[in-house]
Amino acid sequence: MKNNFILPITLGILLIACNPGEYQVTEVSNPRFIPNTVFLSAENLGSPKFRHLIVKYQLDTVFHGETDEFRRILMLRHWIKSIIKIDDFGDPYPGDGFTEGILDAALEGQGFHCGHFMTVQNGIMNAYGYVTRPIGAGPGVKGGPDGHHGINEIWLNDRNKWFLSDAKYDHHFEKNGNPLSALEVRDEYLKNKGADVVLVKGPDRKFIETDDETGNSKENYMQTYTWIEWHVYNDMFTAWPDYETLLVMYEDDYYRNNTWIWDGKPHWAYNTEYLITEKNREAIEWTPNTLSSKAVIAGDKVSVILVSNTPNLKEYQMKLYGRPEWDMVKDTVEISLGKEDQKIIFRTVNLAGVAGPEHELLIRSQ
Repeated sequence: MKNNFILPITLGILLIACNPGEYQVTEVSNPRFIPNTVFLSAENLGSPKFRHLIVKYQLDTVFHGETDEFRRILMLRHWIKSIIKIDDFGDPYPGDGFTEGILDAALEGQGFHCGHFMTVQNGIMNAYGYVTRPIGAGPGVKGGPDGHHGINEIWLNDRNKWFLSDAKYDHHFEKNGNPLSALEVRDEYLKNKGADVVLVKGPDRKFIETDDETGNSKENYMQTYTWIEWHVYNDMFTAWPDYETLLVMYEDDYYRNNTWIWDGKPHWAYNTEYLITEKNREAIEWTPNTLSSKAVIAGDKVSVILVSNTPNLKEYQMKLYGRPEWDMVKDTVEISLGKEDQKIIFRTVNLAGVAGPEHELLIRSQ
């Protein structure tokens, strides 16, 4: 039985309710909150499987003291690439499709295809509390390239966005220094074949036009994301081997006017119970770990109600601007106000100790 992972829809902006008296809540620019309305489950970080994974492969040593979230993720991805070699034609593969089985066989020299890289990256990134989801993609061209590729999207808290991460090739795409989500890569390819995008490889983010390992160009890789499917159930690691398949595709004009061709035929999930479509792009790119708030002032006190869609939420935290200490708070907190303007900062923290984007509340004294 799957746990329902959808929370009620709430606004993703700072909601203000205040009296016309001594204090006023001033709206500030906060990371946008988009609720989850599509995806039905997340990995359970309380599972001992995750700690076992970290200890067994000594994954903490991969970081070498690195504290930057994005670079930590890229270093973990590079480690996966260094352990697993590519073998697209090794079926039947050992390891039973599970992260540990794949890694154990890889350490013995076995190679694997993209779906195995996706599975391992999903397990390792979630083990460290980075919300990661498996996705599939393909160019889908009738009479042309029509393969299928397994990759992941990983949520970046410090940038409040998803980014597409390919562990098989240890690369991703960036535009103006920002890592792109799968849909953003698709946008750029359909617009001008990625003329404004760079292909970035490795933890040092080296720009490349052609991958020396495969001979494929940036444009070749970007075409792969013409068609994208997201897994609706995002508990691949902890649910294995009973993981359920349900896919969602973004239904825009391109989807309606074209057909995803895979192995010379329409994608197998068309007209089946295993595929749903979503017309609202924001539902695909919802914002885990991000906060929305509502503030109500009464006299010299403000009550703040916090809302988030945070998988494996441990606690909300709060601190006053200029102070280093974070304090644990409930989802509703009452704060006394003084004569000075008050800036209050909130954030989520998950069971792995990963903090979400900071959300600010500014209250001015009249």
